[in-house]
Amino acid sequence: MDHIANHPATADMQASDAAHHLHPFTDTAALNEKGARIITSANGVMLRDSEGNEILDGMAGLWCVNIGYGRNELADVASRQMRELPYYNTFFQTSHPAVIALAEKIASLTPGDLNRTFFSCGGSDANDTNIRLVRHYWASLGKPNKTHIIARKNGYHGSAVGSASLGGMEAMHAQGGLPIPGISHIAQPYWYAEGGELSPEDFGLQAAQALEAEIERLGEDNVAAFIAEPVQGAGGVIVPPSTYWPEIQRICDAHEILLIADEVITGFGRTGAWFGSETYGIKPDIMTIAKGLSSGYQPIGGSVLSEKLAAVFAEKGGEFNHGYTYSGHPVAAAVALENLRILDEENIVSTVAKDTGPYLAKRWAELGEHPLVGETRSSGLMAAIELTPDAAARAPFAESGSVGPICRDHCVDNHLVMRHVGDKMIIAPPLVITKPEIDTLIERAFKALDLTLKDATAQGLMKSGSR
Repeated sequence: MDHIANHPATADMQASDAAHHLHPFTDTAALNEKGARIITSANGVMLRDSEGNEILDGMAGLWCVNIGYGRNELADVASRQMRELPYYNTFFQTSHPAVIALAEKIASLTPGDLNRTFFSCGGSDANDTNIRLVRHYWASLGKPNKTHIIARKNGYHGSAVGSASLGGMEAMHAQGGLPIPGISHIAQPYWYAEGGELSPEDFGLQAAQALEAEIERLGEDNVAAFIAEPVQGAGGVIVPPSTYWPEIQRICDAHEILLIADEVITGFGRTGAWFGSETYGIKPDIMTIAKGLSSGYQPIGGSVLSEKLAAVFAEKGGEFNHGYTYSGHPVAAAVALENLRILDEENIVSTVAKDTGPYLAKRWAELGEHPLVGETRSSGLMAAIELTPDAAARAPFAESGSVGPICRDHCVDNHLVMRHVGDKMIIAPPLVITKPEIDTLIERAFKALDLTLKDATAQGLMKSGSR
């Protein structure tokens, strides 16, 4: 790994961080007592902290560093763009070369006729944009009552007021008076926890048909769209049964409901295709993109519209009173374009599909042999394990959410970033991870599971609860 620059002592940085920095999704009191882990540099799939520890980043930052850390090409492009045109807006009938080239490149990569992008700063504001897009679309067609949007329980679509409302996270809805009106949630396709005695295929149909029941409850003339992630990411890498997405597509088509695929996590190679919609046979009207669009090197996102929607905005929509100061920011656009070039020319997506994705699936399945693991699942280079006191019964822990944090802490102590979602452990490493690095990830995961089982047993946590 490259030499790290001189920096203040860890304790001094932790104290300053605690005094002046309010962290996202964090218990501030608990963090300030413990002190933040200070990451100072990174290369490939490895992070280095202020104490000199090298840590395998099994989460690609926040699901986003698809091409890995330390790609100087992106820094060079950013530097050139800053010198040439550091900023200009895309309001007031103006554009610039970087955003034009990026929009064209995205259109060449996205499936079907998803050819027009409205740019944002990330996934949260892109999904806020989607609320306004679909409502303006239907109003422009003379159907102003089609405003309601259906989403899924335990889905994640961002943390702004609108996008957090689209998401189905109860803990988020408990703060700030969410969800806003005009949004409702149906069951998720989570067979392991909710499928009961049904086969995955039968459960997938049942979960999808909850959409049709909700449309009938609300009235088709009142429903604008359905939004979902091809694979639920923050909800715990929930891979839907094979029957789920074809039935969702049928229902949306039959009832004149727009389908929004939130590809913020699954886009740009994560599932072994350029987009999760290709992996799961989805034909969305809108695709939400961010994260892997720039591999996290610059903040950028967008909503990619089908020709059906784009035509209405071009011909009937009038002025769309919406936008962001940094929509299509030239530096972010230039960096994203270079990131896409690297993904494309270095065949990173096809490597995930043909080589490292299948290898991870094989090695990840071996974790299912551990007595603490009830299920393993993966899609490309994203994967999850279910921790359980009783694998045969797919049982939850009596004290739900008690064991996942223990495992997460053992992972960190063992120089592996693996995230916990309740009692699920999840990964989504950079797409450039090699087979030897996957072996290291699995080795460290097994060690963390062994230590977690020892602690959970000692603390009396290995008791089954009910769902």
